[in-house]
Amino acid sequence: MLGAAVIGLGVGAEHARAYARAPGCALRSVYDHDAKRIQQVLAEIGQGVAAASLEAVLGDSAVDLVSIASYDDAHFAEVLASLRAGKHVFSEKPMCRSLDELTQIRQAWRHDRGRHLGCNLVLRAAPLYQWLRRAIAAGELGTIYGFDGDYLYGRLSKITDGWRKDVEGYSVMQGGGVHLVDLMLWLTAQRPVSVAAMGNRICTDGTDFRYHDFVAATFQFESGLVGRVSANFGCVHRHQHVVRVFGTKATFLYDDAGPRLHTSRDPSIPARPLALATLPDSKGALIPGFVQGIVDEQDPSEGARHEFDVMTACLAADRALAAGRATRIEYDD
Repeated sequence: MLGAAVIGLGVGAEHARAYARAPGCALRSVYDHDAKRIQQVLAEIGQGVAAASLEAVLGDSAVDLVSIASYDDAHFAEVLASLRAGKHVFSEKPMCRSLDELTQIRQAWRHDRGRHLGCNLVLRAAPLYQWLRRAIAAGELGTIYGFDGDYLYGRLSKITDGWRKDVEGYSVMQGGGVHLVDLMLWLTAQRPVSVAAMGNRICTDGTDFRYHDFVAATFQFESGLVGRVSANFGCVHRHQHVVRVFGTKATFLYDDAGPRLHTSRDPSIPARPLALATLPDSKGALIPGFVQGIVDEQDPSEGARHEFDVMTACLAADRALAAGRATRIEYDD
């Protein structure tokens, strides 16, 4: 049995439930600063024990896989320490928060390429996007020339009153826009070569939140594809995402009107509704596949490279925003 441990029991509670249910896996331990929360989760799941610290988790030879679900600014150190301890790692987003941190994680992973490394970008698990990826690969949309993705956070109090306001250099692109950057690369099977970005903090003016609450980034691809991704944390809107994929044969849209596919320019021909779920059934939906990849001894290289590419693109967008000019995206393959 693959032994799993979870660090952080906010969304990490979903991780713990997923490991407890996954075939070939058992929840060995959990760690959180809130001892009461630990006991609640363990009592509910009926597996695992309370760990005294991250160090105790990493020193446990029965733990093969560590899930990182702590606050954003803790991810890097915990991911790096877990890799250096020889563990497979599954992390909440963002995996890290700077190019230097990403470089260190990549180097630690390269030291033992047999370890699996994943990030919980759960939109990939939604039935709608599973279908869309297959449709794009089969050529049903034709040549893809445009991707638009909007992350509408709609939870203003979480950045003005919650822990995010206290995180030095908090990035809404890393904290939310990353979901759409991930979809853009995953759906199109391409990665951008340059990015320009602009932003503002109008919605949070007068609050304790010190950083951009709205960022819009434009990505250019070698194929000519243009991707536009926005992270809109201050919007007056329910928590939602919007996706538009433009191809030479068809256009995919998902917004308040639901998912649909336009296959004609004739205004008399309506779009075809897509009766597929736009979200996965849980925030632990990617975990069974991640576990299975380890159990089956699948090559982890492709998955790790995708995670590195997504973070590289997001970090480049933040650098372009800070510099006020387009930035070339350099990948370390």
